[in-house]
Amino acid sequence: MTHLVIDGMNLIGSRAGGWWRDPDRAIRELVEELEGFAQATGEAITLVFDRRPPGYSPGTGGGLKVLFAGGGPQAADLLIADLVREHPDPDTLLVVTSDKPLRATVEAAGASAESVGAFRERLEDR
Repeated sequence: MTHLVIDGMNLIGSRAGGWWRDPDRAIRELVEELEGFAQATGEAITLVFDRRPPGYSPGTGGGLKVLFAGGGPQAADLLIADLVREHPDPDTLLVVTSDKPLRATVEAAGASAESVGAFRERLEDR
């Protein structure tokens, strides 16, 4: 079974709508949306963000795991690359990102990659 590893801010940034005015709200809304997607599809998802909104602790379970990197430039990308490299079966991972250097890194480590546009279509079709 494929396990999705999603570059959270990359996915958020793929939508218009002024998310940059309130990125903390955008993070919370994406977590809620992907909780529903994971429950509906049965897919296991790890969602990775560069930082945690102040005071925010998403729930656990339902097939969605949310990770917050330590912050700083490319923190989520570095964490995603580490997750893939450290995974015992990286060929079971599908990394959702449109970041070309990250795609190259995870594919070299044995995972597959999908653009956020392609994933967004699946998300919206549900």
